[in-house]
Amino acid sequence: QVQLVESGGGLVQPGGSLRLSCAASGSIFKINAMDWYRQAPGKQRELVATITSGGSTNYANSVKGRFTISRDNAKNTVYLQINSLKPEDTAVYYCHAEVVGLSWVGVAYYWGQGTQVTVSS
Repeated sequence: QVQLVESGGGLVQPGGSLRLSCAASGSIFKINAMDWYRQAPGKQRELVATITSGGSTNYANSVKGRFTISRDNAKNTVYLQINSLKPEDTAVYYCHAEVVGLSWVGVAYYWGQGTQVTVSS
């Protein structure tokens, strides 16, 4: 019913930048919080950044100051601007959203399929 599609990943040298996008589509009435997670091989999925429907943000300590989360509610899209990339940022980045649907009461949670970010020289 709802799908999240990430884009913008790629291979970047240390110190470089990327802008990830995640567009939600489907039977959406409202999207509450939207989040970015990442998962590196052999590690647990990690919450990177969160943004509420009102625009309040929170970041993991490891990315604060380098990553910026934003959203365009009209487009049902969340972005993650990543600056000063480090090799340890290498991971699959997933978006996550709490969605109020058009055809049901309450909220549901959705994951994107992920976009690969590789930081290497």
